[in-house]
Amino acid sequence: MPGGRLTQQERQQIALGLADGLAYAEIARRLDRPTSTVTREVMRNGGPTAYRADLAHRATERRAHRRKRVAPRGAETPPRAHGRDAEAVREYEEAFTTVLMRSGLPKMMARVLVCLYTTDAGSLTASELVQHLQVSPASVSKAIAYLESRGVVRRERDERRRDRYVVDDDVWYQAMMASARSNAQLVEIARQGVGILGPDTPAATRLESVARFVDFVSESVTRAAEQARDVFHTKAKTPPGATAEPRPNRGGDSRPS
Repeated sequence: MPGGRLTQQERQQIALGLADGLAYAEIARRLDRPTSTVTREVMRNGGPTAYRADLAHRATERRAHRRKRVAPRGAETPPRAHGRDAEAVREYEEAFTTVLMRSGLPKMMARVLVCLYTTDAGSLTASELVQHLQVSPASVSKAIAYLESRGVVRRERDERRRDRYVVDDDVWYQAMMASARSNAQLVEIARQGVGILGPDTPAATRLESVARFVDFVSESVTRAAEQARDVFHTKAKTPPGATAEPRPNRGGDSRPS
């Protein structure tokens, strides 16, 4: 299997594969590359609908050129823990950031969240975030305030009385609950329109359809998120060899034992 960076010809093949609607795994098979390589390449360069081979190749060359610059005297890159490949970790962080951005998260907020989430400790100080991301303290402060307001990160003091920013284990649960609250507002405003426009009008029928759909999907996602949180948190807190006590079902649903 070939190694090293993707060539311009391989990037052109990726672009052609995407245009033909091929899955990442099939494109990777044709290139004799790992699927993860193709996935990272596409997601860090605009995603499947905006990927262009020439722009992706130039962007990679620019990144490589920046990394070859001589580092300032005394600035040494600390070795990666657990023998990790620093380049692979950097590429993964960029791909993860791109996915979060495509889901609606602003770029700096996505970068901070990825940085926290890929740190073994699960927490960093503001200065550590500034150093890792090479951005201004103001940028980090703004991103943290945004993430805190959505319950995605929390703040705590360490033994040196410094603020540390922590990602909780249930970060995705909190994100889904925030989405559910937003959906509830959409359902409410849609049903207000039904009353204002008249229940028998085409516009009101359309709004009621939107409200019913969003309400059903949101309720299903919320129930699934709560059940998953119960299951995974119970497993995490159960000592080895012990049996977790069953938790009561929410909403009276029955699950096979």
